[in-house]
Amino acid sequence: MGTEFGYYLEMAVRSLRRNPVLTALMILAVALGIGACMTTLTALHVLTGDPLPGRSGSIYMPRLDPRAADTGEETTPPVQVTWTDGMALLHARRATHQALMVGGSATIRPDDPGMEAFITSGRFTTADFFPMFGTPFAFGQGWSDAEDEGRARVAVISDALNARLFDGANSVGRVLHVNDASFRIIGVLKPWRPVPHFYDIYSGEYAKAEDIYVPLTASRDTELPRTGGVECWGAGSTEESDMERSTCTWLQFWVQLDNAQAKQAYATFLEGYAREQHAAGRFERNLPTALTGVQAFLDERHVVPSDVRLQFWLASGFFFVCLLNTVGLMLAKFLRRAGELGVRRALGASRRAIFAQLLFEAGIIGFAGGVIGLGFAVVGLALVRINPDRSAQLAHLDLPMLGITFVLSVVAAMLAGLFPAWRACQVPPGLHLKSQ
Repeated sequence: MGTEFGYYLEMAVRSLRRNPVLTALMILAVALGIGACMTTLTALHVLTGDPLPGRSGSIYMPRLDPRAADTGEETTPPVQVTWTDGMALLHARRATHQALMVGGSATIRPDDPGMEAFITSGRFTTADFFPMFGTPFAFGQGWSDAEDEGRARVAVISDALNARLFDGANSVGRVLHVNDASFRIIGVLKPWRPVPHFYDIYSGEYAKAEDIYVPLTASRDTELPRTGGVECWGAGSTEESDMERSTCTWLQFWVQLDNAQAKQAYATFLEGYAREQHAAGRFERNLPTALTGVQAFLDERHVVPSDVRLQFWLASGFFFVCLLNTVGLMLAKFLRRAGELGVRRALGASRRAIFAQLLFEAGIIGFAGGVIGLGFAVVGLALVRINPDRSAQLAHLDLPMLGITFVLSVVAAMLAGLFPAWRACQVPPGLHLKSQ
């Protein structure tokens, strides 16, 4: 097998060196197509990735419709909940884990007199946020349900904020001054960024993970500023002092349901809760509830920019055109070698061996095109990242996409070489022996 491979390699290199201009054109055609295709495919791969690999299939958003009867004809339940409903579902504890949350901002006042105060992103949530989403810890841990109920002033911070304030050292036990309050650091996360930022799209579909996490109850006590969307109806007010009593949806609520039975049981519970609220006069519309999974939610919200998909299909079309050009160039190259191939057939080489050798040559062209195309893709992704859009900043080649680049390039080139190789093998050897 090794001898045969070496023979095919030697023959292919000789053939490619014999017509360097034609060889260069074929490699360039493959490289341009691969570069364009992989640039857009990589961007699409990143933006449509699983935000919680291995976990997202068991994470759901419970959805209720507490809106007034005259709200409108919209029948899709809101993606957020009121404080009253959020707390009721949280304390019911019908799921493996449940987390009630809202985004916010925090003004950090460093102890170091040489550092100025700065504003960063925050997440005001409940204890189960960390085990439910599988956030990795570098130091310490998250807080407990008891600390939620006790409105404890504790905090978990990101690795980026820990590096900025404490040079990456273990800061558990240190005090963090946030706005006009002080929080004790109990945990430091490792680098963590779910893509897309599914649990709160109001912060941005491709926003970075937050820098500071504090108990939701403590954030209300200390009046930390919240961010995000609010939908009110009736006498609902967006005044901060009224948000916990107001008829407004402004909190995100997620649960973990580990199997189909747990999902069905929670759906039954949720429907029963909605009926109770309707009977009590709170839910005027009496619409069905819903449990929306992570991927279904992302699809519903059309999180992936439509222009990214369009660009991928356009690039795929361009790659197809490049392959058609490659087919023509290979056909011209292989037919010019008809005399050589005829002599080899007359000397005993089988049609199958000739065909395999020509396909091997096409594979080498594909590999070379993949190497150059990878360079084009790297340049293309660098240009994509110039775009200030958050989603564009995520475009990068990872190991799986690197492997796909070479596999796609070689396979595409060999497919492009099928017809030219077959056509070259159909030439009768006797015709060329006479001409020779």
